[in-house]
Amino acid sequence: MTSTTLSSPAAGKAPALLIPALLACYLVWGSTYLAIRFALLSFPPFFQMGTRFLAAGVLLMAWVLARGHKLPSRREWAHAAVIGTLMLGGGMGLTASAEVHIGSGLIATFIAIVPMLVSAWGLLLGQRPSRLEFIGMAVGLAGVLMLVRGASFGAAPVGLACIAGATLLWSLGSVLSATRLPLASGPAGFASEMLCGGAVLMLISLALGEHREAAANWPAQPEALLAWLYLVVFGSLIAFSAYLYLLANASPAVATSYAFVNPLIAIFLGAFFAGERVTGGEWTACGVILMGVFLIFRGKSATSGRK
Repeated sequence: MTSTTLSSPAAGKAPALLIPALLACYLVWGSTYLAIRFALLSFPPFFQMGTRFLAAGVLLMAWVLARGHKLPSRREWAHAAVIGTLMLGGGMGLTASAEVHIGSGLIATFIAIVPMLVSAWGLLLGQRPSRLEFIGMAVGLAGVLMLVRGASFGAAPVGLACIAGATLLWSLGSVLSATRLPLASGPAGFASEMLCGGAVLMLISLALGEHREAAANWPAQPEALLAWLYLVVFGSLIAFSAYLYLLANASPAVATSYAFVNPLIAIFLGAFFAGERVTGGEWTACGVILMGVFLIFRGKSATSGRK
């Protein structure tokens, strides 16, 4: 990650912007799962994500050029191609595909296991987690097993396979971007990732023949178009800016605290606006997963404090 934000705030303004940045990550990212569901009314999964990230990437790169920032090097573009393929091409494309079969709130809860998978990938790459992180991974795994045994996932094995693949690819891309394949610093790095990932998503969409479905659904339903625009502007640009600001001006624990809040917001919005049902057992599984995530963050914070 980087310490550069889309607008470099003065140091004295950091406290004033901290709460708005947190609210943006909590509310916007928590609501994107419902937006994906509504966008699916007219935009097939990979087509939806591909056009979304290409549009956001073009806008962000235009901002980078207008501000005269340094563009990514050839090697950084190669890194962006790999990371974009994993995190956006696989992670976000399969997430949208999973929402065809499973409610948005439960998808968001499943995605909360990403910190556990990041720790697991780190272990394979020689980064030994702390004891508390190991406990958190075990608790989180128990919660996932409870969740997938519920009625929603049990009735949609294709959706389960999609979201499992999405979390594996997203977490692997996260680890590689922070270790072996760093992106260019600042917004240029995120823009290059969006452009590369968006291109991969569109190639997959073309191979799946989604362009025919998209053409058949055109003109798009108003709610689908509004949801797509929301994903581009708020989900891909504003929330990313807020997250970059938090990384630069808050502790890692605060910056990543959205992982606890997003599932709850997504479940509430899905139930209220889309009539998604969550059983008592699935609520319990959500709580167990979030407890596992909490233990992992506590373990990482304790490890960082001793360094």
